[in-house]
Parts: sequence; structure tokens; C-alpha cells
Amino acid sequence: MKSLMFVARLVVAWFLALLFIALVLGESPPFRYRDTGGVTMLLIFLALLMVVTGAVSHLRRVRLIAGHIDSDTLGNRQRRRVEVPFEADEAFDLLDAAIRELPRTEDIESARDSLQIRAKVKRPLTYGRSPFERLNPGNWFGHLRNQIYATVTPGNGAGSVTLICEPEAGAWSDWFRVDDGTNLENAEAITRAITRRVAEKRRQEKRRAEQSESEKERTVARLNLLHAQVEPHFLYNTLASAQYLTRSEPAQADRMLGHLIHYLRHSLPLNDDALSTVGDELERTRAYLEIMRLRMGPRLSLQIEVPDALRAVPLPPMMLQTLVENAIKHGLEPKPGGGTVWITARRDDGAIAITVADDGCGFSEATSGTGIGLKNVRERLRLIYGGAATLSVVSNAPEGVASTITVPAQAPKAGDAP
Repeated sequence: MKSLMFVARLVVAWFLALLFIALVLGESPPFRYRDTGGVTMLLIFLALLMVVTGAVSHLRRVRLIAGHIDSDTLGNRQRRRVEVPFEADEAFDLLDAAIRELPRTEDIESARDSLQIRAKVKRPLTYGRSPFERLNPGNWFGHLRNQIYATVTPGNGAGSVTLICEPEAGAWSDWFRVDDGTNLENAEAITRAITRRVAEKRRQEKRRAEQSESEKERTVARLNLLHAQVEPHFLYNTLASAQYLTRSEPAQADRMLGHLIHYLRHSLPLNDDALSTVGDELERTRAYLEIMRLRMGPRLSLQIEVPDALRAVPLPPMMLQTLVENAIKHGLEPKPGGGTVWITARRDDGAIAITVADDGCGFSEATSGTGIGLKNVRERLRLIYGGAATLSVVSNAPEGVASTITVPAQAPKAGDAP
């Protein structure tokens, strides 16, 4: 019924227009003196036949494009409203790109400040050129272009796109012309392009989120591996020493095991990927040093200068002990007379600097070691803090080595981890 009404409207409009033209011409010379009624009616019949043919072609093409026919799809003027789940500026970029990629688009006027776009679109010859093209009244006005007017309305974290696709002629022309579904085609194409771009952005965001989650999991796994490489080293040596002392010096073995229990009390409750504190790490390191003093005797002395106000500062576990282990293993144990280990901490603007220094052998080929411990410290600092934390190792005058870890005073947030 809608199709019949659509065709009938065009036929009636053209019949009245052609009849009016025939009446006007019939009263003008040379037509008034001739009997031209039959010829006039024949021409009107042929013109109306072309109008019906064009209307039917329009109907069939609209059905092919939309899959159905109703009052919205039949019209030459199409309006769409698309909700884009992005800010207005980003929604405008999507809309602008979708219009520019539309075939035969020209004369594009894009105004970002007012969030509106105007463009002209050449209307294609849908069915090519026909020898009877001049007989079709719909072509008597010339081959018009289509036009697009689109705006973006800002919302709460989103943008609403309003799209209008219509002929380049006034609304009166809709009584006499059909657009062969070209404006419907343009509206659907732009809507699909916006939807596709939104979906692509969503997929990219999902991939980035998955990549970030995967990177976080890999980071935690690497931290766990690095942590696991450090802890057993000390435990095995201590248990071996305690086993030896139980046969020769039971009292010393008992003290060593007591310090080991104190060490474990500050170690085992932590998760591998959790941050400790300066105070807890200092207690763990002190227990380690007491064990080492039982092994080295008077060859090892200790000085600690850490303000109480800094003991609550977050610090990755085992880092302080790693620096102390290096100071003893590569600095004091090879030195015949032993020496002293200094542990100091100070606040430096928004960061905390923790230094472990010794007066041992210093840098030498005989005591340089493999550097695995310091590499682990640097890698863990990078994984946890990015570029906000550093490790520096320098000579300690007049002899020995000084290693300094500098970390932010505040623990990194979960979203800040690299």
C-alpha cells in the first residue's frame, strides 16, 4: 500500500503539472490555432509512464538497500541519530573521517569548534545512461547532487551524532523527483562507518587492556623469579653453618638459629610481589648481619643510621640485604682484617636514599664477582618503579664501595607500574 501511494503521489503531481503546462501552451500562439489535443495527451502519457518507471526503480533499489519499504526508507531525505560512546571531540573525528571516506564526496566544510560538518556528494548514475533519459521528467531539472549535514552534541562522556542526507534541492522537489535511494545509501554507509570505527576502537582498547594485564603478569613473574634467585642463597649457607656448629659449638649454633628465626619472621609473611618497608628490611638485614658476625667474629662491625621517620617508607624486599651481602662477600670477607658495614638512610626531596657502604677491598678483578645481585636489584627497581628509582655503585673513600638505592617516598600505584 505504501508503494502504491508513493507512485500515485508522483503520478498525480506530474499529471497536474503537465496538464497545467498544456493548458498554458494551448492558449498561446501557435498552439491555439491548431488541434494539438491528441499529441499533447500522448506526450503527457509518455511522460507519466517514465515517472512510473522511475518510481518503481526507486522502490526496488530502496528495498535492496534497506531490505524493506516504509515511510522512512522511501523518502529522499534521510535522518539518523547515532550515539557514540566517546567524548565529543573524538566522536567528531570519527564522523569527519566517515564522511570524507564516502565515495564522490566534495566541498567538505568541517567546523570543529561548532562540531558540525557540511558536504556535497555527487549523485551516481545508478543505472547508467539511457537513450530515453531526456524523456524522463525527473531529469528535466538537471542531475542534482546530494548533500550531508552532520552535527555532534556533547553529552556526559559521550557524543550524539545527528546526520541528515538529502537532495541539493528544496523540499518541493520531492513531489516530482526520486533519488534512487542514494541518500538512504549515504546515510547507511556513514552509520556503518561510524559503527565500524567505534567497534575498532573498542577492540584496540580491549587489546591494550589484555596486553597491559599480560605485561603485568609477566612483570610479577619476573619479580618472583628474581626474588627466588636471591633468598635461597643465604638460607642454604646459614643452615650449613648451623649444622656444622651443632657439633663443635652448640651455643653458637643456637644463637645462629635464633637469628635465622628472626630473619624468617620478617621474610615469610610477605607475598613475592608485595612491597616491604625500610624498617622490616632493616630488621631482616640486622638478623642477617648477626648471623654473619657469628661466622666472621670481630672481623665484622656494623653501624646503622636510619631515622625512625623513614622506617615506614615502602621498599622492595631483599634489596637492602643484597647490597649488604655484596659488601661482605666482595669487600670484607676477602680483606684479612675485615672491616665495617655502614647502613644509612636520608630523605632527598620526594625520594629516599638508602646507602650501604664498606671499607673493604673495593673494586678489583679478584672481588668483582658476576654482578648478578646488582643486576637483579636494577631489574626489580625498573619493573616496580620504572625510571623513578635508581641504583648507583661508587668507590667509598678512602677504600671500599658505597651502593645507594633511591626510591620514591610513596609506593607506586597499581596503574603506574610499567
